[in-house]
Amino acid sequence: MTETIEPVPDRIDQQQLAQQLVEAARAEGVELVGPGGLLTGLTKTVLETALEAEMTEHLGYDRHDRAGQENPNSRNGTRVKTVLTEIGPVQIEVPRDRDASFDPVIVRKRQRRLDGIDEIVLSLTARGLTTGEVAAHFDEVYGAKVSKDTISRITDKVLDELGEWAQRPLDAVYPVLFIDAIHIKVRDGQVTNRPFYVVIGVTVDGHRDILGIWAGDGGEGAKYWLHVLTEIKNRGVVDACIVVCDGLKGLPESITTVWPHALVQACVLHLIRNTFRYASRRYWEQMARDLRPVYTAPTEAAAEDRFAEFAATWGGQYPAIIALWRSAWSEFVPFLDYDVEIRKVICSTNAIESINARYRRAVKARGHFPTEQAALKCLYLVTRALDPTGKGRARWAMRWKPALNAFAITFAGRIVPSNGS
Repeated sequence: MTETIEPVPDRIDQQQLAQQLVEAARAEGVELVGPGGLLTGLTKTVLETALEAEMTEHLGYDRHDRAGQENPNSRNGTRVKTVLTEIGPVQIEVPRDRDASFDPVIVRKRQRRLDGIDEIVLSLTARGLTTGEVAAHFDEVYGAKVSKDTISRITDKVLDELGEWAQRPLDAVYPVLFIDAIHIKVRDGQVTNRPFYVVIGVTVDGHRDILGIWAGDGGEGAKYWLHVLTEIKNRGVVDACIVVCDGLKGLPESITTVWPHALVQACVLHLIRNTFRYASRRYWEQMARDLRPVYTAPTEAAAEDRFAEFAATWGGQYPAIIALWRSAWSEFVPFLDYDVEIRKVICSTNAIESINARYRRAVKARGHFPTEQAALKCLYLVTRALDPTGKGRARWAMRWKPALNAFAITFAGRIVPSNGS
């Protein structure tokens, strides 16, 4: 009986080769990273080998092949070039041909950075580092000098991508839309505090979808919001069941103009957050406990009773808080008619707070922006980092099926999950 010998997987061969290289480097006292390190040498070898293979394909014959003597074009030595890689600067020898028609792909003409470097710059910028801090990072970690202008040009590459993202088609129906604002300092003649509005949708499949970012000019009203919401509708959104917002001027009227059947809901999180702005920090925990029975009440009547108790406790000390809730009461109470699962979606901090926290970290590091476009670019880079595909989506972190059932019953005929959701 002949014994069958199973082939050794390539992955094992690669692991053994890597282990041998590491052991040999250690034996010779060679560092793994840094100038003259093992990884630098390997990267140099791989890039030069790939370039040499490209030259062979370009000319149609191998190096030192006699067939080259009859070819009108031939190799013409090499030129030294330094490229920045994920492990630092690597000096390579790029082959040349006599008629200068060789156009390599692996390291293009005039290319000084491998593509992975651009992604590192975009990732660091999205995490709040300024151009100066990114430059310092490359100097300290990779020993590479990258100017602030170069970093700015790299991040400018996403501007076209931002335009495409802002115009991409959207889903037909969103069970919930959240509208929130983050204030950013922009220098336009003088530094002013500008609102930038983020619209986030929860899809019928339970995804969080950032629909877009709009720069306000401080004069928001019905006309402004009608323009924004009409743009969203024109991108495919024919229905929104609940729109959660913070009482922005003209917004409720614009919502019902664009989507007549939408329910406008005052954002409970904003109400609570604004409540704390009027109170001393030492009372926040106790005040939060006293407010919870109000927004978790089973009915409007029960909520009125609980709020009367809250007002009796805190109204004398903080009358502005009572006025705040009373002024928002008509847009708050629809919340009490919803199923508990729908309430969880509306009150979930994952939808707005986690995203806004990322935005604020990135914005805070810069102080202010020279232009509106620069601020939008920063916010988009953060959005892009949430989902590398550039769709601005991230998985909704919650139990979705119970909420989907509640939405389907409450808004019968308007919520239809996709296949496989």
